[in-house]
Amino acid sequence: MAGELEDEELKRILEKKYREILKEFEKPKLKYGKPIVLNSNNFDEYIQKAKIAIIDFWAEWCMPCKIIAPIIEELAREYPDVLFGKVNVDENPDLAERFYVSAIPTLILFKNGEYQDRIVGVVPKIKLQKLIDSYLSI
Repeated sequence: MAGELEDEELKRILEKKYREILKEFEKPKLKYGKPIVLNSNNFDEYIQKAKIAIIDFWAEWCMPCKIIAPIIEELAREYPDVLFGKVNVDENPDLAERFYVSAIPTLILFKNGEYQDRIVGVVPKIKLQKLIDSYLSI
């Protein structure tokens, strides 16, 4: 009889652990090291999870956006603790409106899910590095 109770308890523990593992696989994982595509469906969830996030608001037709894109890719590799994301403003006008993006490219920095800073237009990589470093040191 005691063995049966232990078996039932073990079974409950294993089922609970199994459900916890399944939940972990369902959660979106932060992808550091390269920019990730964000949209209206996943934006808030990713921003809330990242200690620091740099989001590039861009469009396919925007030449300055194409100029800054490789710089963002480099920074994503150089700063593995920073989440870099890309929001296509043509596909997600609600996000562009929400953050008052009226010119692109616009880079917005979030810390712990809260808006902190922005840079509009193409800027040298060193300027972006200084901005990121200033928020990493806080």
